[in-house]
Amino acid sequence: MTPDLDPGLSAAITDWRNWLADEKRASPHTLAAYGRDLDQFLIFLSEHLGGPPGLADLAALRPADFRSYLARRATAGAARTSTARALSTLRGFFRRLERLDLVHNPALEGVRTPKVPRSVPKPLSPAEAREVLEGTGELGGGPWVAKRDAALFTLLYGCGLRIGEALALDRRQAPESDSMVVTGKGNKQRMVPVLNVVREGIASYIAACPHHLRPDGPLFVGVRGKRLSAGVVQQRLRTLRPLLGLPETATPHALRHSFATHLLANGGDLRTIQELLGHASLSTTQRYTAVDDAKLMEVYRRSHPRAHPRAMADRSADER
Repeated sequence: MTPDLDPGLSAAITDWRNWLADEKRASPHTLAAYGRDLDQFLIFLSEHLGGPPGLADLAALRPADFRSYLARRATAGAARTSTARALSTLRGFFRRLERLDLVHNPALEGVRTPKVPRSVPKPLSPAEAREVLEGTGELGGGPWVAKRDAALFTLLYGCGLRIGEALALDRRQAPESDSMVVTGKGNKQRMVPVLNVVREGIASYIAACPHHLRPDGPLFVGVRGKRLSAGVVQQRLRTLRPLLGLPETATPHALRHSFATHLLANGGDLRTIQELLGHASLSTTQRYTAVDDAKLMEVYRRSHPRAHPRAMADRSADER
């Protein structure tokens, strides 16, 4: 629970949250995550200082105080990725206080962010992706539910959407041409091409759906007619994995990774893939080159006659 705060700090936090929502257009998920990060820091600070903190206390913090907070998180078993995000949240909050001329404290800038291992996307192979799209009938729930799952998975793989972007679509946004507008992170819109198979899959689902899909209502619905949740979709794919012999990395988001990786492997350029995925930074898209490089090295080690230890040993014996 967040400790009691003095009115000045409480007002500053409210301003920061409103600024994130209104000007930065942060998603509800991002707002909730940032709010938790700040609340946890203020709880630590209340214990660390022996009382509820105020703006003057924030201005007086030293690098050692922030390092104590990081040490507390490490002792509690917090992941480095989580701690890196929490530190980024604090930096953003302190920068906002600086702009408002409320707190001037450069101490946080001297605290090093924990090194986070760079994750490599784990896409499915083209054959595995095809099995996901064609295997939804194995899940049960009736023909219309199978059509819904197939349409959704085909949309994720065929257009590279995030699961949240797909589930946020309303009925009136169902694609009827060779492109559609998608609203992504930060309420940024982008145009994505739509394959015939995607349009046909969604049209087949809509025709089979027993619920009335209002134009301003959700496109993808659950068995009770409410907007489908990401948790249900993730569970459906978890159930499908063992039935098809797929790896644990086969998730709804893996279909988006597969979209990007397969485009890159077939000659797509990074800038175009960046636009299609809605990445703000090209460096985020460049992670997919690491996937392709890893695959290349795997093929090399498996195929090159001198890549195996035994082959090298045989060569040494021959030379002797």
